[in-house]
Amino acid sequence: MKNNMVGWFEIPVAEMKRAKKFYETVFDISIAVHNLEGFIMGWLPMHPNGSGATGSLVQHEMYEPSETEGVLIYFSCKDLAIELDRVASAGGKILQQKTEIGGGHGFMALFTDTEGNRIALHSNS
Repeated sequence: MKNNMVGWFEIPVAEMKRAKKFYETVFDISIAVHNLEGFIMGWLPMHPNGSGATGSLVQHEMYEPSETEGVLIYFSCKDLAIELDRVASAGGKILQQKTEIGGGHGFMALFTDTEGNRIALHSNS
């Protein structure tokens, strides 16, 4: 296999406008919102030749945010302390401060977004 195993991910949201503002604030990005036959999707920025996977915020009756259930997504950062510093002021809650993983695997942190999802950050420094 020549590609990373993850090709796309979707983060459940209860209120797209609120979630869009949160993620744009924390990651200093722009999110394009599209209504696809009842699925309201906030597409995260994509770099076609970049590494890693991209995904979307999704508001739909089949999607339910959760702090304890489901998949845990790690967002890669240059230094996760930058994004983590924006979480509380954007309406989220820090669950775990920047923590060294050990074995040369970098650092991680956990937070909940405005929708109640548990999200992780990872950086090498």
